[in-house]
Amino acid sequence: MKLTLVATCMFGLEKLLGEEIDALGLKRLDTMDGRVTFEGEESDIPRANIHLRCAERVFVRLGYFEVKSFDDLFEGTKALPWEEWIGRNDAFPVKGHSIRSGLTSIPDCQSIVKKAVVDRLHDKYGISWFEETGVKYQIEFFIFKDMAALMLDTSGTALHKRGYRTEAGAAPLRETLAAAVALTARPREDILFWDPFCGSGTIAIEAAQIVVNRAPGLGRTFVAEQFHRVPTAYWQNAREAAEAAIKTDSRFEVYASDIDEDILDITYENALRGGVEEYMNIFHADARTIQKLDRKGTIVCNPPYGERMGEIYEVEQLYRELGRNWKDLTPWQIYVLTSHEKFDRLYGRPANKTKKLYNGMLPCYLYEFFKPLDDTKQKNVPPKEAPRVDQRRAYDHGASSQRNFAPKQKKQKKF
Repeated sequence: MKLTLVATCMFGLEKLLGEEIDALGLKRLDTMDGRVTFEGEESDIPRANIHLRCAERVFVRLGYFEVKSFDDLFEGTKALPWEEWIGRNDAFPVKGHSIRSGLTSIPDCQSIVKKAVVDRLHDKYGISWFEETGVKYQIEFFIFKDMAALMLDTSGTALHKRGYRTEAGAAPLRETLAAAVALTARPREDILFWDPFCGSGTIAIEAAQIVVNRAPGLGRTFVAEQFHRVPTAYWQNAREAAEAAIKTDSRFEVYASDIDEDILDITYENALRGGVEEYMNIFHADARTIQKLDRKGTIVCNPPYGERMGEIYEVEQLYRELGRNWKDLTPWQIYVLTSHEKFDRLYGRPANKTKKLYNGMLPCYLYEFFKPLDDTKQKNVPPKEAPRVDQRRAYDHGASSQRNFAPKQKKQKKF
């Protein structure tokens, strides 16, 4: 049976999310800020939840209709086939949003939607009291320009919570945004991917999962696993297919370094839970002093913003130092995510492209530098020898701890 599905995302990620939906072989129906609507079947609910890297949630849309009044909202909601999903003992709380519409009171909209669903189920089940002790079906309404979408959440916990990051640094980057940044940088087998501000490793882990084709949702569960309309076999088949698609012979390599030695333990544990620790070389280093290796590489990072992690003066000084010191990295491509609107001025180089994104509610900018400043001056400059990094914490944990940050000897690099 054909269903209308809706994947929500943070503003700015709609294009990437749409491309992911296309890659699953599903038909896009509509795109607007923060959501992509597409067509699928019950078996596509597990696939979408397990595979979409940039989505926050996946919904089933039961109805879409015009609402000029609360009566319109009630009647439109009551006309929908809620009994096809919600059983007589199931819970069905309501929440939602109304934007640029005549119905502005969210509490009133919640009450009306709830009453309409109760009336519908009362007529179908012949009962007047609902215990709501069974499976939870979260109803969500989204009213935009007087058009209401009534949906059921199939994800439960937001999809950016992959399950591998139980601990994070002082200002954690949402996993979906990290995936979007990594996708923009196009990580590839033959190019070193280096995050010199790795923190808890989110960007590096997402990049590794992208290259080895490890689905982001393999390590977690979803609320729709309890839905009677989505049989257990669908989830089992989707997971088995995702496992089978993982590349096991990849030669991709990620450098994850940070000036904070204490965070590196967390980085490794997160990579281990994310199933990509073998591709990661984790070590202590100051991002301001890193030097280019004699190979192709890409720098992708999320340095301190200033709002939450340090004084703005110190952060701006850091950006200036990066601009001076990273000139020698040419022709490597560099991608920097920060909330600072004038990063490229402080960095001393105009970005080839700037993309506005959001980390939760915080606006930020992805500055992309993929063209050398001056090819004629840079092409004859020999690469510098890489710095000798402090490997004491990264690699020397002792046999008893079993926490070697480079599990495979071939992945270790001698500087």
